[in-house]
Amino acid sequence: MLLSYPLDMLLTVEDTAKILGVSKSTMRRWEAEGRQKPERTPDGHRRYRSEELMQMTVHPLPQTDRVTLAYVRVSSHDQKADLARQAMVLSEFCTKNGWTHEVIRDCGSGMNYHKKGLRALLQRIMRNDVERLVITHRDRLLRFGGELVFAICEEFQTEVVIVKQSEDTRYEDELTQDVWEIIRTISKFR
Repeated sequence: MLLSYPLDMLLTVEDTAKILGVSKSTMRRWEAEGRQKPERTPDGHRRYRSEELMQMTVHPLPQTDRVTLAYVRVSSHDQKADLARQAMVLSEFCTKNGWTHEVIRDCGSGMNYHKKGLRALLQRIMRNDVERLVITHRDRLLRFGGELVFAICEEFQTEVVIVKQSEDTRYEDELTQDVWEIIRTISKFR
């Protein structure tokens, strides 16, 4: 992630392409088109300044290129039916509003910050290709820390739409699982 590099660091084509989510050949094509001007090492290798990449990643894409992402999550694999229900509810909501959308599905605790889908969601938001994020309820992203995700969305002009669902016992079950996970995590430090 670009935020972990110092601002004056020179990055390789491979690292730069990974940060921007494009291929190395795209980087070379952009140079040929004049969209980027990398520096060259004495051996002729391309290097990109991390501070210039930061500017590249925050330019908004044209509205037509930004997508709506619906994010659904359950705590465990035995809740697959609930995951499918969430995906269906959000897909219907997006379709009803005329939004072309994709659904990102995640399985894991609301306290797990390393879920594959959550990380992919954040990367796409920070690449500025997400017009809006649609979730069923506020803590669907993370049990604690969702406000940080919402702040990132605000920074990248990504609208957050929360489809308010009535909370049922599944919410309580999930909260119980999260409490047990907190206890297990704390007990590891003893």
